[in-house]
Amino acid sequence: MMQKNLLAAALSISVAAAFAVPAAARTPAPAASPNEAATARHYAALIAGTPKTAELTLFFSQMPKGGDLHHHYSGAVYAETYVDFLEKRGFCVDKRSYTIVTDKAAIDADRAKPAAARTCLTTAEVYADDQTYRELLQRWSSKDFHNHGADQPPPDRQFFSTFGYFGPVADSGNFHDGLVELKERAVRENVAYIETMYKLAPFVANADFDAKAWQNAENDAALDVQLRGWMTALDQDAKFTANLADFVAAIDKEAAGIDDERFTMRYQLYVLRLLNPSQVFSSMVSAFKAAHRGGKIVGVNIVGQESRMVPMRDYTLHMKMFRFLKKVYPDVKVAMHAGELALGDVRPEDLQYHIDQALNIAGANRIGHGIDLAHETNAPALMKAMRAKDIPVEINLTSNAFISGIEGENHPVTLYRKYGVPYVISTDDAGVTRHTLSNEYVLFASRYKPSYAEIKKTAYDSIRYSFLDKDGKARLARQLDARFAKFEADMAALERSSAKR
Repeated sequence: MMQKNLLAAALSISVAAAFAVPAAARTPAPAASPNEAATARHYAALIAGTPKTAELTLFFSQMPKGGDLHHHYSGAVYAETYVDFLEKRGFCVDKRSYTIVTDKAAIDADRAKPAAARTCLTTAEVYADDQTYRELLQRWSSKDFHNHGADQPPPDRQFFSTFGYFGPVADSGNFHDGLVELKERAVRENVAYIETMYKLAPFVANADFDAKAWQNAENDAALDVQLRGWMTALDQDAKFTANLADFVAAIDKEAAGIDDERFTMRYQLYVLRLLNPSQVFSSMVSAFKAAHRGGKIVGVNIVGQESRMVPMRDYTLHMKMFRFLKKVYPDVKVAMHAGELALGDVRPEDLQYHIDQALNIAGANRIGHGIDLAHETNAPALMKAMRAKDIPVEINLTSNAFISGIEGENHPVTLYRKYGVPYVISTDDAGVTRHTLSNEYVLFASRYKPSYAEIKKTAYDSIRYSFLDKDGKARLARQLDARFAKFEADMAALERSSAKR
């Protein structure tokens, strides 16, 4: 027993030493202003003992939060808005299946029926039928999932199935209106910047490429030759080039007027990991080319439920595709969904390498979720590397709790914080799981009780680790300075008012 204790102590010391910061490298924090000190005291009182969550909600609703860096456009728009979009597109909802009908002939045929026989409801009819409306919200989001007793699917299936319901109106001509809603909500919530995963980058299918990619998956040299050959072919494909140009032009048009002196939005293109290798790689090529051009497209991501068969089978292959394109376009930033897995989702050995490969093969600039960290074979070295290379993890507390059941002390944010890995607080799909960035800060503060200084640093880090250019980061940091000065003055006044009572 003594040997085990000594071994454990030695291991603890060696891990701690690996993460230690030399005294000479430590930068003393600047002295707090009186208003900042008063705000820190007020905040400390809110998290002391049993956290005062109502007051924390008030606090964080008013606090400037910088940016939201892990944000899906289609999952951020609320289901109620998608119901409104039905009318704009001339679509309807089948009240038997809660799916959207887009076929005009089918819609016209249904509208020709007597009112009692009709099954496809317009926006107004959905709102008028409370039973249908309530059920629709439960299918199209997580509404009421934990407070009613009806039969329902597992939470991960519930979450990912919502996109199939509202997809036709999320992706059909409503993008600008959705962006306007997200901007207005962000401004009301004191969020200055969103970096949203906006659209699936264009792709093409090639069955021969698929067969060869699976064959070459373990042969890096052969795979690189194959990838370079098809990338060259795509470069010379006039139709592919024209489609990509139209795609980027459409994003510029939809994004027009979103940025102003209060708010900035930038866009990541994403690749869907559920597709075949040719579709994934050609989509990556599109995304990297678009991001390389500059402008409002600032990065590339990969999305889709990580635990499904195809993403698990092709995970390493996808990371090698990213590695190849990062060499071709080293300036392009990559944020990677990696390690969004919990014990039991997959075989234990499949929890041991996803973050590792995202960092060390794909060259990710940020890690999204990263919740399987404690199971990764190389976890201590990964955390040390992320700290040394200044690679942050995007923390999504509501999403991780709902989809994967990972929360509280079981969430690896405890590890990331303990070993100095940079992190940001983000929302993921706030429309589906029905929350806000303010609420994510409430959860973070009430569960883990960070200091006000750490909270404030987290807000600034959401700008620092964005994929904005240097000037954009500097501009938003200056705005954040002014917003925090006002916020802290307000909180100091509130503390004085409270002390008089």
